[in-house]
Amino acid sequence: MERLTEVEKEKILFIINPISGIRPKGNVEKNILKYLDNVKYRAEFHVTTCKGDATAAVQAKLAEGYTKFVAVGGDGTVNEVASAIVGTEATLGIIPTGSGNGLARHLRIPLNLKRAMAIINCGAADRIDYGMVNKIPFFCTCGVGFDAQIGYRFASNGKRGFFNYIKIVISDFLRYKSKKYKLKIDGDGKFKIRAFLITVANSSQYGNNAYIAPLADIRDGKLNLSIISPFKIFEAPVIGIRLFTKRIDKSTMEHSGAISKVVIKRKHKDVVHYDGEPIIMGKKLKISVVPRGLRVIVPATKERIKHPFASRHEP
Repeated sequence: MERLTEVEKEKILFIINPISGIRPKGNVEKNILKYLDNVKYRAEFHVTTCKGDATAAVQAKLAEGYTKFVAVGGDGTVNEVASAIVGTEATLGIIPTGSGNGLARHLRIPLNLKRAMAIINCGAADRIDYGMVNKIPFFCTCGVGFDAQIGYRFASNGKRGFFNYIKIVISDFLRYKSKKYKLKIDGDGKFKIRAFLITVANSSQYGNNAYIAPLADIRDGKLNLSIISPFKIFEAPVIGIRLFTKRIDKSTMEHSGAISKVVIKRKHKDVVHYDGEPIIMGKKLKISVVPRGLRVIVPATKERIKHPFASRHEP
C-alpha cells in the first residue's frame, strides 16, 4: 500500500485552549503529533487567545474545506468548536483537558491524552443531539438558579479547579434563596414553581461526574428537565451524595422528565449557564432540542454512549 502524500492526507485542525483546567499540559502539540496516525492525517494547530476565538478559527477552516476539528480543552472549548459545525457534515473530536469535561465523560472519551488520541485515530463518527437556549447551542447542560449563580461566581473568581468550585458552592449555598419561575413544557399548560435550580440536560452530567440527569440519552431526540425544589440545609449532604452517585433522580427533592422544549420565565434578567459558561439573559428563556445535529468522534462501540448506565437497568 502506497503512503499518502502530505497533500493527500486528511487535515485535522486541533483547537487548543492553553488555560483550560488546572493540570500542567506540557507540550500538547508535540504529544498530539506523537500519537496521531500520521499515515492518514495531517495536523494543524490553533491556540486560542480569547473567548470566541475557537469558533472563528473553525469557521475560517470550514470555508477552506476542512471537515474534522478537535477541541483540546474543557466544555467551554468544546462548545465553541461544536457551535461552528452544527448542521454540517464536519466532525467534532474531543481531547478533554478541562476542569469538568462533562461531554467527554458522557461519551466515554478518556481524560488521558494518548487514549483520547486513539479514539481520534480509530473512533466512529456518530450523530448526537444538542440543545438551544435563546439561539445559543449547548451540548451538556444549561440552566438557571443556584448552579448558574455558582458558574457566574466561579468564572469571576479567577481561580480554577474542583476544590475551588466546591468552596464557592458551600459559601453561596448558605445564603442562596430559591426563586420563582413560570414554565411551559412542550407547548402544554403553564405552571408556577419555586426552585433551587432548573437544569435542562442533553448529557447526563455537569462534569466531574456530577450527574444531574442520570438517565439522559444524548441520541434520543430529547432533553432532560431536572428541577430541584427548595430544601433544608441538613438535606444538602444527601442531595450531594446522590448527585455524585448517579441517583439524584431518586431524591424526593428532584423532579425530572424527558422533553422536547421548555419556556422558562422569571421576574427579571439574570444569569444562565450553558456548558459551564455563565451569561446574563433576559426574563424569558426558550430551550429546545436539535435531534442528531452534531457529528462527533466517539469510541467505536456506539452502544457505550447510547446510555452510559444501561447496566443499572439490566435484570
